[in-house]
Amino acid sequence: MSLQVDTADLESKVKAMYRSVADAPHGEFHFEMGRSLAERLGYPHHELDEVPAEAIESFAGVGYHLGLGAIASGERVVDLGSGSGMDAFLAARHAGPDGEVIGVDMTDEQLDKSTRLAARDGFKTIRFEKGYIEEAPIADASVDVVISNGVINLCDDKAAVFREIARMLKPGGRLAISDIVTERQLTEAIVCDVNLWASCIGGAMQQDDYHKAIEDAGLEVQTVRANPEYHFISDSAQGATTTFGVKSVSVLAVKAT
Repeated sequence: MSLQVDTADLESKVKAMYRSVADAPHGEFHFEMGRSLAERLGYPHHELDEVPAEAIESFAGVGYHLGLGAIASGERVVDLGSGSGMDAFLAARHAGPDGEVIGVDMTDEQLDKSTRLAARDGFKTIRFEKGYIEEAPIADASVDVVISNGVINLCDDKAAVFREIARMLKPGGRLAISDIVTERQLTEAIVCDVNLWASCIGGAMQQDDYHKAIEDAGLEVQTVRANPEYHFISDSAQGATTTFGVKSVSVLAVKAT
């Protein structure tokens, strides 16, 4: 984007926000969290019953995209911005004992929580790695499905994220994500406010530009689905939703064979 945000300050604010999400999930945030949100977004309640409750209470996603990903037994899955691990645990259920799930996150507290829960509850096909989603510690063309939930909007260089996803996907591999986009371009004052970025608002990309960035990376967008069940809860966030059409969408894209 042409407007500039202080990336070092942004990273610090995002880490602080998601440290709180991991350690104090019942605090006050611009966004809703937890099981009631997950169920309203479309996560099957019987599947949620089979993953750690502590991961669910720190769930801060913006949509249900796992159905779009159609993860099959034996597949290798990467969850970018895996947080406390709810989506990764659910993906592991679908990938089965012959599959593998790798969560990538930059926040130590989230990684500590997800790793502890995986070990405690016997999720042997999952591992969590520290890293940035623009430079994930994943080999080229080694992944069947990449998932991500409400995280790409937090990145300054979204085009780099989509190129990284295309790099790690096998030919024919799938990207299934939920994220925040806008109908209208945000103002400079909002885009340059790191606090609004960290709250999943300031970094939201205009939806047509978002789709173009995916396709420019070599992925074909096949499905775009709005998530009207998702909404922000603070007055300032709701104001942005009304003025700029800030909203949640889920997207399925496929890498060319």
